[in-house]
Amino acid sequence: MATRCQHENSNEVGVFAALTNAYCLTGVSFSENFYSVFESELSDHIPVVHATIGGCRFVGRTTVGNRRGLLVPNTSTDQELQHLRNSLPDSVVVQRVEERLSALGNIVSCNDHVALVHPDIDRETEDVISDVLGVEVFRQTVAGQALVGSYSKFTNQGGMVHPRTTVEDIEELSSLLQVPLVAGTVNRGSDVLGGGMVVNDWSAFVGMDTTSTEVSVIESIFKLSTGKDRNGSGQSSIVTDMRSSLIDQLS
Repeated sequence: MATRCQHENSNEVGVFAALTNAYCLTGVSFSENFYSVFESELSDHIPVVHATIGGCRFVGRTTVGNRRGLLVPNTSTDQELQHLRNSLPDSVVVQRVEERLSALGNIVSCNDHVALVHPDIDRETEDVISDVLGVEVFRQTVAGQALVGSYSKFTNQGGMVHPRTTVEDIEELSSLLQVPLVAGTVNRGSDVLGGGMVVNDWSAFVGMDTTSTEVSVIESIFKLSTGKDRNGSGQSSIVTDMRSSLIDQLS
């Protein structure tokens, strides 16, 4: 299920939060509302952790991770690193990366198997991503944009890319990632998907401005629909119920 939320007055959920199948990070804020949205949805399954990186709240754009590991930039302090190691599951490796392009969330997009990275990142960083996250790494652009983390978002179930991505590029990326992809937007037409939402294999959080059409596309491609129809196609139970009630009325 996709949940709408806001960080203070911002719809850029993916800037202030990072979500994987093993943990969730949220930026420290003046009000607990943002944190409590994540906590109510996720705390039965995975730890939800308050964090800062280099004293800043935008943890979603400065970190990148999956269920195996978490990479943080060289601006993060020893204290922050220790806090993350203490708070996250023992199976998650937390590693600091000496990378010139320090907003790791903008330059890397990954799931538990594959990572797309900015074409200009260091060779050493590429090796660290591969080792710590346990993924295959591909240098790629999305719709001609080098910031793959900002303009694409994918999980082990499916993915979403910049709305101007060509059909050929979508097919190429889909075969690389081995998941279905769709071009789409979030927050009423924003193409910055990485900044507008966070998603894992069973839940998604999007900005308050996200339209119902965008939410339905997100739930469909990331396979977040709660019910399944008789064929097991994962179609939302709401749609099925509506259809059956319409048939009853018409018959």
